[in-house]
Formats: sequence, C-alpha cells, structure tokens
Amino acid sequence: MKLTQLPAWNALSRHFQSFHALQIQDLFTHEQDRFDQFSLKTDDLFLDYSKNRVNAETFDLLLKLAEESEVDQFKQFMFSGEKINFTEQRAVMHTALRNQTDRPVFVDNEDIMPAVRKVMKQVELFSEDVRNKKWLGYSGKPIKNIINIGIGGSHLGPVLVSDALAEYGQKDLSSWYVSCSDINPVLNLLDPETSLFIIVSKSFTTKETIANAELAKTWLLEAAGDQKAVSKHFVAVSANSEKARSFGINQNNVFEFWDWVGGRYSLWSAVGLSTILLIGMKNFEALLAGAYRMDEHFRTAPLKQNMPTILALLGIWYSNFYGAHSHAVIPYDDRLKQLPLHLQQLDMESNGKSVTRSGKTTDYTTGPMIFGSPGTDCQHAYFESIHQGTHLIPVDFLIALNSTTSSKDRDETLLANCFAQSEAMMRGQSLQEIKAALKASGHNAGEIELLAPHKIIAGNKPSNTLLYDELNPGTLGALLALYEHKVFVQGVIWQINSFDQWGVELGKQLADQIKLDLHQKNPGQHDCSTEGLMKKVRLGKL
Repeated sequence: MKLTQLPAWNALSRHFQSFHALQIQDLFTHEQDRFDQFSLKTDDLFLDYSKNRVNAETFDLLLKLAEESEVDQFKQFMFSGEKINFTEQRAVMHTALRNQTDRPVFVDNEDIMPAVRKVMKQVELFSEDVRNKKWLGYSGKPIKNIINIGIGGSHLGPVLVSDALAEYGQKDLSSWYVSCSDINPVLNLLDPETSLFIIVSKSFTTKETIANAELAKTWLLEAAGDQKAVSKHFVAVSANSEKARSFGINQNNVFEFWDWVGGRYSLWSAVGLSTILLIGMKNFEALLAGAYRMDEHFRTAPLKQNMPTILALLGIWYSNFYGAHSHAVIPYDDRLKQLPLHLQQLDMESNGKSVTRSGKTTDYTTGPMIFGSPGTDCQHAYFESIHQGTHLIPVDFLIALNSTTSSKDRDETLLANCFAQSEAMMRGQSLQEIKAALKASGHNAGEIELLAPHKIIAGNKPSNTLLYDELNPGTLGALLALYEHKVFVQGVIWQINSFDQWGVELGKQLADQIKLDLHQKNPGQHDCSTEGLMKKVRLGKL
C-alpha cells in the first residue's frame, strides 16, 4: 500500500490540521512531566525530545505509522542478511562489522563473521607493526605520517573518527586525508622516508583516488629510486586485490572489504585503517562496541522506546507534515566538526530518492537537506535564520556533560549556550516582552515602535538534545550507529531503497565521456551549455 494511503498517515494528516498551530511552550505548561515523558536513555546516550511539536496522541500515531510501514520486519530483514538493497542484489550488513558476540551472521547461506575477524586480525597485526616501529620505510626509518587517499565514504568516515578521537592518538604519528583535492600540497609537507599511504577504493579504479595515488607513487620513487619502495610505503583497502598488486602493493597488505558494506557505512571495516593506526586497535574496538550496543538497542527495544526510531519519526513529522526541507546537526564540540559532513552523505545519499520500492514516483518528500557545524560558531552565522527566518529548521544539539580536553568553565559555557539555543528556539520572544524590555532600558515610545518588530522571535521551533558523559570511542560509536539506524527507519517508511546511489553513478559516467570530448568537438553529443563550457577549455581562455 502506498505510504499516503496508510490509515496512520491519514490519521496523522487529520491530527496535523487541529494540532499544528499549538505552541511547544503551551505543551510544557499543561504537561508537568513532559521532560520525563519525552526523553530516553541508552547505555551511552540520553535523548531529550520534549522540545518538539508533539503530544502523546501525535506520538502514538507516528508509532502506528512505523508499525504499518513494517519497520520491525525490515529491521529483521537487514540483520538477517536479506538483500534489502534490491536494485544491486546486495545484503546490508555493516552491523556485522561490529558484532561483539559469537552469533553467526549469514549472507547467501555463508557465515561472514570468520572473514570479518580474519581481516580485522590482519589489520591489527599490521597496525601494531607500524605503531611499534617494526614497519620500516625504504631507508630503514619508522613511519611518522599516515596519508589516507579515498573519497566519499572512504574519506568522510575515517576523517571524522580520527578528528573526534585525536586525543587517543599516538603522539608520534600524524594523519593526513586527501580526497578530490590535489595531493601535492600535502606531499610538500612530508618526508617520503617516513610516509605511509593507504589507498582506499573498493574497485581500485576510482579516478580521483587513483590519480592522487599515482602522484604519490611518483613522488616516492623520485626520492627512493627503487620500485621496491612502493611495497614499503603503500597499502590498500580494496575488494580488487589484482589491481592493488599491479600498482605495486604486496598482497599481504591488501585489506579486504565486501559488497555488502556500502561506502557510507564502511568506517567500521578495514576502511578505518588510518584511524586504527592512530588510536590503536583497542580504542577502535571500543568504537565498534559502542556501535554494537546501539545496534542491540535498535534491534530489541520496542518502537516507543527505540531511540533511532524516535528520531526518525520526528523527522518524518516535520518533513512530510510541516514541510521542513532541511535539518541541522549542531555538535557543541569542535572535535565533531566533521560529523555534519559525514551525516550529509549518510542521510542524503541514502534517502535522497524519489522512487519507491514498487518503482513508482513518490507523491511526498523524502530525505531533507542536512547541514551543521560546531557551536558556538554557528550561533553567529545561520542561527539567525533558524530563529527569525521563514523556514522551519529542526535541530539536533549534541554535547558532552564532561569534556576531556577543556576546563570546567569552558564546559559550562558550552553547555549553557547549547541549552540556551534550544530554549530560545522553543520560547522565542513576543512583541509585548520586547516592548517591556526596551522601555525598561530607557527607550522612548518612538524608538520602541521602530525597534520592537525587528526583535520578535517567533519561537515554537523544534529541537532534540543528545547528551553523553564524554566523547570517547564508545559514545562516538553509539552516536554514529544511532544516525545510521535513523536513516534506515526513514527509508523504510518512505518506501525507498536507502542503499543504492544511481544518481552518483550517472555523474561519473558523464564525466568519463566529457573528459574524452574536451579536446575534440562532437556536435550533437552534448547540450549547447555543456559544449559552450568545453569550448572555453579548448580555447584555454574565458
């Protein structure tokens, strides 16, 4: 049945008509236990979702929508290895990468856990050699710089985790991340004798990645003068070991990952090698353990007490009933500055779809635009639009109760700002309040009439607040898994395939053809705009 034909959807539509103008602040006035009613704790995280435009009836209807959408059934399909990525005939098993039990996990009737553990043991032994100075470069010097060359999920996930957990890093190792940009500026800062390059590409054919890898290899060979140096300074994370070997990488240093792991879900695999080299296997295992705890919560908790499901349903409520087209994620921790970028790919590449599982075009909106940056910087940028603009922008605030990197006063300043923003979004400031404040500060009647309208803050803007004790590997793992499962639930309800990305593939195919055509005119091959732009390239001037 189409989503918009489900009984719960139609009940929500009727409920919205009578409910949408209600103020969140009024809900707090009438529900003294609202904070307790609309908050939830897991092993690692605490979610306050009380500052949302929902009451008990709203939430019951949203939960009914999840039930009618068969969220629990699809969840079981995912965890049991069904090929829910049906357009590519692939299972979706990133949860297997962080399985902390002896429970087998089957894909195509084969337990994949032995292969997962074999590769992670290979990664562990290699990382220990590098970290303990047993792995030496061509001149006999130990490695000091780790350079990860990848793009998309082969870049965004690892750089996020490495940044977030930098305080756990080995002090005599530095990390560098290169994606689509030219690698030469990074090479200019490095010593070839002490540099280790990790080429992360499932196919080992990704053009941006291989182009930068070739530049790095040329740079190394100019210094070493010996082709054998490549095997001492390059390793690969890939499913194409033959291509990696032809590049010059020793077979023993090709770390496998599989087609049942999507790129945006791959940081838990050998794709996380750069992170493991920096923070060590023990800390990486703690990251996996935190994600596993969230997996188990998501797998076993009833829908009404299920944190990823709650976040997903709130997003559905705002996207499909209030018409919100964007969602902000604001971490009050500079260590999480890469989180919004990672979530952009996770959410928008997954749920930026307009065709349902039955092959029909949706008649409702799907995944919102995701953006964000660390507080408090963003308060002095786009928060003006959140508070006074014309768009409804729900916000997730993320903050640690205790910081491991700053002073208590700094912690309390961040906490105060975070809580103040969510309260300001909810409360706003009325015309009467503003006029009274201006009068109390000595403004005359004329000034008050001039200024007051411009200072109105409408309020009634929804937000969630996610708290955790401190940012450590376990809480980070839980946080990332939380958002993965939120995206999954929304995709199920929207009846789309969250695990393919054909739109991305089209751009790659066209780029290949355009590169061939840049220096030869093929009338009719391209539209006049694209041909006009290519002509500028042929002429070499504007």
